[in-house]
Amino acid sequence: MEAKELKLLAAGRWASIVTSLAPHLGQAVERTPNHVPCPVHGGTDGFRLFRDFDETGGGVCNTCGIHHDGYTLLMWANGWDFLTTHRAIHDMLLGSGEKHYAPLPAKKVCVKNEDNRQDIRDSLNHVWKASIPLTSPEARAARLYFANRRIGQIDYRKIDSKMIRFVPSLEYYEKGKLVNRYPAIVTMVCDANGRSSTVHRTYITHDGAKANIQSPKKMMRHCADNLFGAMRIAVQGSSKVLAVTEGIETALAIMGAFNVPVWAAGNAYLLENFVPPKGIDVVIYADKDRPSMIHPEGHGLSSAKSLVKRLWKEGVKASIKLPDTDIPQGMKSVDWLDVINSNVYQAIIKKTAAR
Repeated sequence: MEAKELKLLAAGRWASIVTSLAPHLGQAVERTPNHVPCPVHGGTDGFRLFRDFDETGGGVCNTCGIHHDGYTLLMWANGWDFLTTHRAIHDMLLGSGEKHYAPLPAKKVCVKNEDNRQDIRDSLNHVWKASIPLTSPEARAARLYFANRRIGQIDYRKIDSKMIRFVPSLEYYEKGKLVNRYPAIVTMVCDANGRSSTVHRTYITHDGAKANIQSPKKMMRHCADNLFGAMRIAVQGSSKVLAVTEGIETALAIMGAFNVPVWAAGNAYLLENFVPPKGIDVVIYADKDRPSMIHPEGHGLSSAKSLVKRLWKEGVKASIKLPDTDIPQGMKSVDWLDVINSNVYQAIIKKTAAR
């Protein structure tokens, strides 16, 4: 069957086709047409599928470019050539006694040229040079933000001041245009070797509330060819166990409640690709998300299980801690910050501390 005929047959079915042939696009399919991290080069919100995705199969990455239909999308996402893609779609729709394609070859990467990398480094340095420690008197807005998020018992001596800091007035852009300046908590993202890759920004107000803007949490462009790292919030010290979370606030809450070093991956997709330091056991404090078509167990647990499976194969001891509380009505998820903030859990912590 010709590609033109297959496209007609696939119209209205691209969500199931792409989910099956490129599972790493699952978050984008689930959140169509909202922005998500690019499944090829990383980042935080550079990729989305078109509103008519189920009919056309198309999507766009702000860095990698436009993919007008399901063919070009799968070729880009999986690194396939046209014939491999055509046969995979044919087998998916019409069945075949033999599969002519590799199910998931290694993802290709959008390689940045050196001029582009330098522009990114300059932007990152601009932000970081403007930052001050969280303990500075001028960083009161950051401490108020943590208090408003009910993150108690923060021991700033155990927070790596080289990794999470505060900018009193940071530019906020939307679609390349300067909107305003806001206070911001900035966190360095490092790769598995400890090299700086990018900066995560949380825009807030002077009284410690989340800034009322379209994207109060944003990742800057990164100078690596992919973004598989973590925000190394805690000083590792001599501990042989490292806790890992999705969010920064959850990481700080766990540090305060359980007195363990914690790093934050940033989101479920980056959590799944987390690479820990050598010789360290990993405990994943997973988010409990509502089930979806793509993630029947919830995205947080699904990513945590994928990470644990990979780490054990690599000889790393890893385990998962999942909130045992129900997700409240009207909420999409429960994380460990919610658990720690619950009255029952606070009572347990106080009782343990009194012993």
